[in-house]
Amino acid sequence: MPQEGGDEHGGDERRRLETEFLLALRRAGSIMQLLGQMSAERIGINVTDLNCLNIVALTGAMTAGDLARATGLTTASITGVLDRLEEGGFVQRERDPHDRRRVIVKLNAGPGLREIGPTFGPLLQAWRATAAGYSDDDLRLLLEFQRRFEEIVREQLARLRRDERDEREDG
Repeated sequence: MPQEGGDEHGGDERRRLETEFLLALRRAGSIMQLLGQMSAERIGINVTDLNCLNIVALTGAMTAGDLARATGLTTASITGVLDRLEEGGFVQRERDPHDRRRVIVKLNAGPGLREIGPTFGPLLQAWRATAAGYSDDDLRLLLEFQRRFEEIVREQLARLRRDERDEREDG
């Protein structure tokens, strides 16, 4: 969605802006990883467990196998993750009523999740205060960019996983 008067395909200013924006995304990704690590420590779990918890929270109830595929972890590793998250009160596992071999993972709205509020609540408040300074159109543009960027990252993740699988099969 090029802006009026913008240099859509070239020029020094365009390249500078794209470079600055890409670097800003990299910095944000790096600081988000650090925040995730500190947050995981604060609520008493490891980063991998927090990532899995996040996926279940964002996706909704899912099978353990789906969670393994979403993370790239083995099913044995996911079993360990789910053991820890269930023990901490963050998730619960139930047998799929249609296929008793499958396990459905759901968020557990118990004491484990209450630990998360004090950790992430201030971040959410600060984000809302920042977002208040943007128009609805600005936020729609940012959201559209974020969705497109997420798709690029998902495609690259899938590519890397395919490459890794192919290397294992060839080796």
